[in-house]
Amino acid sequence: MSDRLPGFSTLAVHAGAQPDPTTGARATPIYQTTSFVFNDADHAASLFGLQAFGNIYTRIGNPTNAVLEERVAALEGGTAALAVASGHAAQVVILQQLLQPGDEFIAARKLYGGSINQFTHAFKSFGWNVVWADPDDIASFERAVTPRTKAIFIESIANPAGSITDIEAISTVARKAGVPLIVDNTLASPYLIRPIDHGADIVVHSLTKFLGGHGNSLGGIIVDAGTFDWSAGGKYPMLSEPRPEYHGIRLQETFGNFAFAIACRVLGLRDLGPALSPFNAFMILTGIETLPLRMQKHCENAKAVAEFLAGHPAVASVSYAGLPSDKYNQLARKYAPKGAGAVFTFSLKGGYDAGVSLVSKLQLFSHLANVGDTRSLVIHPASTTHSQLDDASKVKSGAGPDVVRLSIGIEDKEDLIADLEQALGA
Repeated sequence: MSDRLPGFSTLAVHAGAQPDPTTGARATPIYQTTSFVFNDADHAASLFGLQAFGNIYTRIGNPTNAVLEERVAALEGGTAALAVASGHAAQVVILQQLLQPGDEFIAARKLYGGSINQFTHAFKSFGWNVVWADPDDIASFERAVTPRTKAIFIESIANPAGSITDIEAISTVARKAGVPLIVDNTLASPYLIRPIDHGADIVVHSLTKFLGGHGNSLGGIIVDAGTFDWSAGGKYPMLSEPRPEYHGIRLQETFGNFAFAIACRVLGLRDLGPALSPFNAFMILTGIETLPLRMQKHCENAKAVAEFLAGHPAVASVSYAGLPSDKYNQLARKYAPKGAGAVFTFSLKGGYDAGVSLVSKLQLFSHLANVGDTRSLVIHPASTTHSQLDDASKVKSGAGPDVVRLSIGIEDKEDLIADLEQALGA
């Protein structure tokens, strides 16, 4: 190509990939192997000592996974990426590089229920403490900062409510505090929002959702924006101090603007071990090729369904940022002008019982705990994904007892509306 920068759809198909040099295969091969042969003893030593890049063992890296990593990094505008076994695994690997026992990180209250549970309970065993802030009150993030704060974590589009987070405003708080901003971009995908463009230092995805897009493969990914100085202030010794296992290398000094991605690979993935299967990487790569087409259809359908529900007499309210009347519509126009996503919630006048009843009466929508599928999905969060929270916390996270979450697929919108209409009527 010329000096022209490829567009998003071109990157979604081509970034990171070349025809296989041995066979000429156009699709990225599945390198289904545990390990890789070294050229000689010196080559092996240089790989293990981080003096050369290459493949050692699929737990640390794999050529199929490398194409996926390069592609998502290109789509997000980052310097490098690391693919792992799930979105949850990605969050563990990220925070392992940033936090020591007793440290804190600030997280937005409006998060996926599994993340709330992981942050509140599982991370306590590592001595990592979460402090909650309200994404609708930017000052609450400022108030939450202490000398022990090492990161701020938000979702670009919050799960389950579909609310839009003011990334730039929270980035300003993170900069002032001298800590990185981590943005979970799962519900938006880089097609709708690129958090790095708005001040994010690290982007994380559950690849299982919109990037893979077909509900067939688990995966997670960490994207390094290359924007944070890990040596400043001595807050992040994993990156700034000599690493004894690598003969005293300082990762920030050696790897510069992709040091965080390297740390996640050679310190996190190496020792924690949540490796992504090359087969799953292949499936997710195939899904990403159609990401722009799918996201357009997802958003078109979601807006039509939200408009239908907003006018239905059994519905108390609809929370979808794509509706002009929604409180997040202005933020959606700023951050996601191509569409407000495909996941949103609505409240039923019949409360908890009506929500539970509705999901059992839908026929085209699948009742399951996932989002971002080509198929339309439904769940009642208060009785499932957010059931571990008390009632007050459920409401604060956007998962009150009367709330139903939809993930709108790419079917014909008329069929989706007809299914909701019959279920609401019943």
